Amino acid sequence: MAEADPQMDINTSVRKKPNRFARIAVMISVPLLLIIGGVSYYIANDHYVSTDNAYVQQDKVSISSEVGGRIVEVAVRENQKVQTGDLLFRIDPEPYRIAIDQADASIAAAQVRVTALETDFQTTGVDIDSAREDVAFFEKEYQRQSKLMQDGFTTRARLQAAEHALSDARSRVASAQAEATKARAALATGSAAPGINPAVKAGQAQREQAMLNLSRTVVRAPLAGVVSQADRLQVGQMMVQGLPGVTIVACDRSWIEANFKETDLAKMRVGQPAEITFDAYPDLKVRGKVSSIGAGTGSEFSVLPAQNANGNWVKVTQRVPVRIRITDTPKRKMIAGLSAHVRIDTDQ
Repeated sequence: MAEADPQMDINTSVRKKPNRFARIAVMISVPLLLIIGGVSYYIANDHYVSTDNAYVQQDKVSISSEVGGRIVEVAVRENQKVQTGDLLFRIDPEPYRIAIDQADASIAAAQVRVTALETDFQTTGVDIDSAREDVAFFEKEYQRQSKLMQDGFTTRARLQAAEHALSDARSRVASAQAEATKARAALATGSAAPGINPAVKAGQAQREQAMLNLSRTVVRAPLAGVVSQADRLQVGQMMVQGLPGVTIVACDRSWIEANFKETDLAKMRVGQPAEITFDAYPDLKVRGKVSSIGAGTGSEFSVLPAQNANGNWVKVTQRVPVRIRITDTPKRKMIAGLSAHVRIDTDQ
């Protein structure tokens, strides 16, 4: 068996010592660098708060008809751009044209009634004059019969007949005056519409309502945007008053609604800058600012808010809606409901 070379053993032991020191240095330096990097990252990002519970929001207007009826024309289609005043759909106007004719007939009937009342009032004046002439005649006859009775040239029966005729004539005067008062009251106008008979005024109001309803059969866009849910509009379909028929999304006004944890609100203020990214557009990054912080958590405005007054209560971190105003002009189209990631610098 060959003997070991002492010089070789010395060289091998010398070469092993540096390798051992290198491994120890690496084992110590790598965790140390990780710790330093983590601390540096934490210090650099300590004043940032972020959430991916954020969505693009846009104004959405549900368009409904103010009158009911059958749809006879649809002028828009899904995702079509419209401007303010553009025709959306039209409702059958014939029932409302007939309503205008009915209102015109009501006005005409009221005017005829007014003419008849004026004639009656004039007739009551003639009746009053005639009754007063009878009163004057029977007063003279009664006085004549009274004088003849005193002289003994007439009978008591004739005197009583003259007295009765005079009383009857006076009653006719009172009746004619009452009829005149009644006719005058029927022709009277109120302070709300002076000079216009109430029946005529009611007919005019009915006609104005019919004209308004006729104009409402044409439904136009109240704002510019993109038409959505237009499949609910079909020619021949009955449109129910007040039921949404189509929605217009105002694409020119977009903002972000970010739901931050309540623990992130300590240093958050209105006006702080924000950085926004989108799941749909990975390469797009826009800037914004905190516009407002919600007045309540999401659970406070839910249909069925949580009831925590029981023995099974578990504390859950609440989220508060924060509105982010987009200050840049996005290079891609903003679509309502897109998922976003918001990062706010609370140090500014």
